[in-house]
Amino acid sequence: MIAIVDYGAGNLMSVKKALDFIGAPNIIAATSAEIQNADSVILPGVGSFGDSMDCMNKSGLLSSVKEAAVSKKPFLGICLGMQLLFEYSQESDGIAGLGILKGSIKRFPDNKGLKIPHIGWNSIDIVKGNSLYNGIENNSYVYFVHSYYLEAENNADVATITNYGINFDSSVSVPEINLFATQFHPEKSGSVGIEMLKNFADLCKGDK
Repeated sequence: MIAIVDYGAGNLMSVKKALDFIGAPNIIAATSAEIQNADSVILPGVGSFGDSMDCMNKSGLLSSVKEAAVSKKPFLGICLGMQLLFEYSQESDGIAGLGILKGSIKRFPDNKGLKIPHIGWNSIDIVKGNSLYNGIENNSYVYFVHSYYLEAENNADVATITNYGINFDSSVSVPEINLFATQFHPEKSGSVGIEMLKNFADLCKGDK
């Protein structure tokens, strides 16, 4: 069973519909027990970094999410859900993230002639293969919606890089603890994203 964490700031239904489409058992998890009892966890997210951390604190799920992220059960952060795994964001000065991984979230520069937010399809350069990308061709296109990007402190954590005026870290993985996170939205990325979600569901079953 995959728990989709409902802490009051997530794109829950689009993720749920994608998992339902591939036949992966899932629940919307709004309690610590549901997260703890699940075989794997997805942390979605929309909105601002600070508001989302506030929602997670008020929901009472912060400790359970942190525990799940390092528990070795498959864990997938999506979009803001990836950013929250890091220490802090320029979007919300003074607000600490979950701090599971080291790095910072920065705003795209205004001097590159870019439209901000970065919305639409862009390619991913897979620099470190992992189970999430089984069967995924390098430079496949996926769907992004974000104004802030990750600059990971540890290059070993970076799984893909994407260029949007600058190169930024578009996904991370720590396979040793089955932790994965993407800035892009697999659930909105067509057949490529569906394949990624199938790979994640297979990790839950121990197939890969």
